[in-house]
Amino acid sequence: MYSEPMSHLPDPERQVAFYDGVTVKRGLAWVVDTVLIALITLPISVFSIVGLFFLPLMFLIIGFLYRWMFIAGGSSTPGMRLMSIEFRNAHGARLDGGEAFLHTLGFTVISSTVILQLGSIVMMFVTERGQGLHDMLLGTVALNRRY
Repeated sequence: MYSEPMSHLPDPERQVAFYDGVTVKRGLAWVVDTVLIALITLPISVFSIVGLFFLPLMFLIIGFLYRWMFIAGGSSTPGMRLMSIEFRNAHGARLDGGEAFLHTLGFTVISSTVILQLGSIVMMFVTERGQGLHDMLLGTVALNRRY
């Protein structure tokens, strides 16, 4: 049986509460997660000495693993949990390990290019479900968590 893409997600017009303020919360969650990733990366870099020479690469790798593991484990990062938001796939389910990997990969690639990053942020503010570029490609969406 055919169903419309994303038909299993809350309707942004009739169920506004699921999407209310999510874009701003995603931005704040990103700040929290970036600080936590830095707090993990810096001691590892300092204690490994060689790590200081590879600090940006270590930050990228640790950030990737941090996001992938947390999203795979609960469909949200610690920053997202603090902001009470989580990711869902087009079927309304939490992201599994493979979807979390692809979402994190998309996020990482888009974050590495200023134009793509800015475009993705603009998309979060103008699309009806607040989806960024990687969300649109994967059919994922960030929602306010149910209480």
